[in-house]
Amino acid sequence: MKNLLEEIKQCTLCKEHLQLGPRPIVHATSKSKIIIIGQAPGLAVHNSGIPWNDKSGENLRNWLGVEKQEFYDTSKFALTPMGFCYPGKGKSGDLPPRKECAPLWHEALLQEIKSVELIILIGAYAQNYYLTNFPKTTLTKRVFEFENYLPTYFVLPHPSPRNNIWQTKNKWFATIVLPQLKKEISKILKKK
Repeated sequence: MKNLLEEIKQCTLCKEHLQLGPRPIVHATSKSKIIIIGQAPGLAVHNSGIPWNDKSGENLRNWLGVEKQEFYDTSKFALTPMGFCYPGKGKSGDLPPRKECAPLWHEALLQEIKSVELIILIGAYAQNYYLTNFPKTTLTKRVFEFENYLPTYFVLPHPSPRNNIWQTKNKWFATIVLPQLKKEISKILKKK
């Protein structure tokens, strides 16, 4: 695992496409119990080198019901984006994650993490990549029907503050989905 993480951190495969150059960000060990697969690092994460070190990360930790120290404990959480580097700015926010990363690195990472009990797929990019054996549908419908993907996957929208409008329109997310998410996370983390 150590060698694989080092290889990922040295990756420059798509450097000519990255506005700020490569800075692959991944946080995992072979003992991680929960894998969180998000989109790609934002600018704040690119600058700090710490995954989910932004407002989206704060929201995500609240959704999970965990403190920062627990969240960054690699024996508990592996933090793996679809695209490992900040893709740059587009017309209406950050560009999508680079498509090269997941096919190149994800399978090897998942094989190295031996104790996985749950994979959390955040956003449409991760869900579309991993849920190919399920009927194609919208992110909202997937999240509403989150139980269809358990026990392997828990599907979530992106916790970006930009998605506050989505949460306002879909009040069931806070009353049905988040309590179940917290319950699943707590159950896994309490195991020895």
